[in-house]
Amino acid sequence: MTRKRITQIFPWLLPLRRKQQLLFFYTKMKLDKNCYAAKNLDNLLPHQLFETSCPLYNKETGFDMVYQENKVFNLKLAAATLDNLVIRPQETFSFWKLVRYADRYTAYKEGLIVINGKLTTTLGGGMCQMSNLLFWMFIHTPLTILERHGHAVKDFPEPPSDAPLGVDATVLEGWLDLKVRNDTDSTFQISIAFDQEHIIGRIFTDTDNGLSYNVINGEVEYYSNGNTVFEEVDVKQEVIKNNSGKSISSRLLYRNCCKIGYLLPVGTPVIEKG
Repeated sequence: MTRKRITQIFPWLLPLRRKQQLLFFYTKMKLDKNCYAAKNLDNLLPHQLFETSCPLYNKETGFDMVYQENKVFNLKLAAATLDNLVIRPQETFSFWKLVRYADRYTAYKEGLIVINGKLTTTLGGGMCQMSNLLFWMFIHTPLTILERHGHAVKDFPEPPSDAPLGVDATVLEGWLDLKVRNDTDSTFQISIAFDQEHIIGRIFTDTDNGLSYNVINGEVEYYSNGNTVFEEVDVKQEVIKNNSGKSISSRLLYRNCCKIGYLLPVGTPVIEKG
């Protein structure tokens, strides 16, 4: 049996614990000697490296659609701090360093979030869709991933996306961040936009080095341990030479593992493991 945290036994301590954790979280960033990206340009850099989009609304959550509307509201607040941001050589991108005060003048609305392994609602919920999008963009660049956390549980089927399985990045202020560092001589820029149904992400650079990036899965495996089903999959990055279309290198980024919290399609092979 999993041992309960003290804030689960005494929930009234949670606000104090959160304040303490946020203090440590941001103080550590002040002292870690990283130069954090903070500049938003008025104009876009000349070379587009990658573009992606994903649906804003997911009808498969089992919750009222008002929380999807609230999520979109929250995403647009966060996007105002991220759009047109540049990451210069030797600068580090931190999701929370930038989004920390996105609600300074306009409050976040209640959206969906996983707390203590359960899907629930809270102010500012739904922010993981933004971090997922950014991570998917970042792995189509030579930027160095410093911190990324996969979701421990997949509570409902993923909405349509151009991303393969296992490409996500959950965030939780004070605990889980998304960080990348620019170890190249080029500058990169984030662009975030919305239409009525989609969030659109693009990443630009000031230098065209003739390379692009392809992210693919290895073999997907589903296995059960007791009554719990897990998904494991390799996420790989290929570097493509644009003038020939040939892959010049390939590497394993990570192996993703998460618990499946919904019924898999009939016929999906599931291996039994002890």
